Amino acid sequence: MGKTPTEDLLLLGKVIRPHGLEGLLRVYSFAQSEDIFLEAGTVFIRSDREQPYRYRVISAKKHKNLLVMRLDGLNSRYDAEKLRGAEILVRRDTIKAKKEDEYFWFELIGLKVYLVGGRYIGTLEDIFSTGSNDIYVVREGDKEYLIPAIHDVIKDIDLIHKNMVIREMEGLLDLNEV
Repeated sequence: MGKTPTEDLLLLGKVIRPHGLEGLLRVYSFAQSEDIFLEAGTVFIRSDREQPYRYRVISAKKHKNLLVMRLDGLNSRYDAEKLRGAEILVRRDTIKAKKEDEYFWFELIGLKVYLVGGRYIGTLEDIFSTGSNDIYVVREGDKEYLIPAIHDVIKDIDLIHKNMVIREMEGLLDLNEV
């Protein structure tokens, strides 16, 4: 366990609670797969906005809709309980390159969203996953739109200029207005 500066760390999960008596953690993961933690080899745990501590990942396995993670140095429920609610971060440089049409959520949050015709509809503020595709939550003032992350709707993502262009499907913006 060692401390590290917070630069270049990505938030990829949150400790929900201990799992069992042997220091395992139940983790809500923001990543698509537990493999990202295993490939990173090391995670950083940050409680209450303190400096993160480094832990070696021993195992990470799916358990229902969560992960069960074993970290080096956590050997009891008491050890694991101290990390309840903590953030789990990994170094950016440990994340493998993605395919051409894949984006990390942290790259998309904050993009300005426009219709093909140029009309601004809001800022992408949140993303949640469904079984088949992600949903982008776009807000502007008191309006909120739920945009499916599918090729028929998403026409362009420009990370350099920080914008996204979508094609309006019939009723998409009207039905999703909150």
